[in-house]
Amino acid sequence: MRTPIFIVGFMGSGKTTVGKKIAAATGRRFVDLDHEIASYIGMSIPEYFNKFGEDSFRDLERTFLRNQQGVDAIISTGGGTPCFYDNMQWITENGIALYFQHTPKSLWSRLSKSDVNKRPVLKGLNGDELLAFIEGKLKERSPYYEQSQLIIDQLHTPVEEIVRLINDYQKEATQ
Repeated sequence: MRTPIFIVGFMGSGKTTVGKKIAAATGRRFVDLDHEIASYIGMSIPEYFNKFGEDSFRDLERTFLRNQQGVDAIISTGGGTPCFYDNMQWITENGIALYFQHTPKSLWSRLSKSDVNKRPVLKGLNGDELLAFIEGKLKERSPYYEQSQLIIDQLHTPVEEIVRLINDYQKEATQ
């Protein structure tokens, strides 16, 4: 049984897009934690946030995260998942965490092109306001993300190299 791989990082960092490619390259299943939660609750994450609040969502998210224990998959977490409760500690104790690291500017560029309505915390933000928000949130979240066993410069690291880094890490961990 292989160890689950948890991808952590800021929204827009490529966790889902690149995670699917890593899953295909390693013959693993891909799990998008937010998608799993949305399917279960029968509404979008932004709708759930508006209706029940962030605290309720974070409790649900924690439960879904814990359900991934022992799963042979590449698991994309939500951007905030590692930053609540003891989630990041749990992730590193029960799998391998990959942090898809980006600069605030690269995240700003990527998020500026996305549909902000799908990302409730970005609603109404653009330009310099969006960049300032990203800089602040990234500063707050980086200490959690940086607890990952593997920190990946996602923009400059091809999928094949990420797979090699995962395999090398797993070999070292079992020796």
